Amino acid sequence: MPGLFVKKEDKVRVLTGKDRGKTGRVLRVIPGKGRVLVEGIAFVKRHTRPNPSKNIKGGIVERESTVHISNLKVVCSECGEATEGLGFDRFRPKLEKNRDTLVAKYGCRTVRFQVHVKEGKTALKATPVR
Repeated sequence: MPGLFVKKEDKVRVLTGKDRGKTGRVLRVIPGKGRVLVEGIAFVKRHTRPNPSKNIKGGIVERESTVHISNLKVVCSECGEATEGLGFDRFRPKLEKNRDTLVAKYGCRTVRFQVHVKEGKTALKATPVR
């Protein structure tokens, strides 16, 4: 699957299924299948046989299953807001328009922009590069 947007340790929210609305941390990404293992999401019951050599007791064990990547949305780890649409493409016209003004104002070589969530809305933060 080209362009996976989820990485290990990201915080994600489930969009569909029995765990809809829950959030969890990504434990593992399987890019070939387009699936993600999320902490505390999609529990399944596995019937295991006892294996004395590996010190495994038999019985019914609950463990996490994978979730398809299309059913997830990355959220901000600090505020919990969705980070969809936080790319520079959305802000490109504004960046090109204001970059020259900011370079002249700060007297620097260039300006580095960072996109972040502020009070539920996306915002740009300009940092001068000396």
